[in-house]
Amino acid sequence: MKARKRAGTVGKVLGCALLLVIALFPIYWLVAMAIRPTSEMQGHISLIPQSLTIEHFISLFVSKGFGQAAINSLQTTLSSLVLSLIVGVCAAYILARRRFRFGLKRPMTYWVLLVRVLPPVAFTIPLYTMFSKIGLLNTKIPVTLACVLINVPLIIWFLISFFQDLPEEVEESAKVDGATEWQLFRKIVLPLVAPGIAAVAMLSFMYAWNEYTYTVIFTRSPSNYTVPLALSVLNTEDNLTSFGLVAAGGVVSVIPITLFVIFAQNYLISGLSSGAVKE
Repeated sequence: MKARKRAGTVGKVLGCALLLVIALFPIYWLVAMAIRPTSEMQGHISLIPQSLTIEHFISLFVSKGFGQAAINSLQTTLSSLVLSLIVGVCAAYILARRRFRFGLKRPMTYWVLLVRVLPPVAFTIPLYTMFSKIGLLNTKIPVTLACVLINVPLIIWFLISFFQDLPEEVEESAKVDGATEWQLFRKIVLPLVAPGIAAVAMLSFMYAWNEYTYTVIFTRSPSNYTVPLALSVLNTEDNLTSFGLVAAGGVVSVIPITLFVIFAQNYLISGLSSGAVKE
């Protein structure tokens, strides 16, 4: 009996180790390509780099202007994230806690879901026409607003359940003690739903950081390129892809998301698991 348990434990450990290797190998290969000299990428490529170099990272920032693309991505991502959270959190709280006349609550909720269900490319033509008429094309503003359009419905739908799960007695007690609506929302409600906000902020950050469709349509000047668009144009003069440069750009592009996950890990786990079990 003990032998069977040990064999089952060993099998589980080996299975988990195999899945871990499969999941982490693409990341290892990306890093290995980024620090491998170009001469080692011709012909047979060894699993382990024979020598290390940072020439791809130097070329990426010095000659390819990737630093400006990273700054542009941070600007559009953080600004769209702040706007999306402000609008989405407030809207989710109103839809979850306030009553509407003429039964508008449910239609408004499903309308928000419809915006999220539609593919982002469905909004390109109306957004392009609108931004063209007001002269905002080839700037960072259209990409920022497009990310807000996509992220706000996600934030609303994700946070509505969090607000609905909060006991109304807590808010009523605060009102009895003389708290205003703003004090109630800022000092009591927001701290209680902080895990959910952290989780949805992570998802919104990832979408905005990796946004490519709207960027390639609304942006024409290389000075306004974001990281995904800059990665797509990393080609040599003879139109052959420089794998080392692309790999180095990929390594740089995952650093902000990795740091975000590390610092928000505790909130992220509790936020994704909250509301999974209903009493």
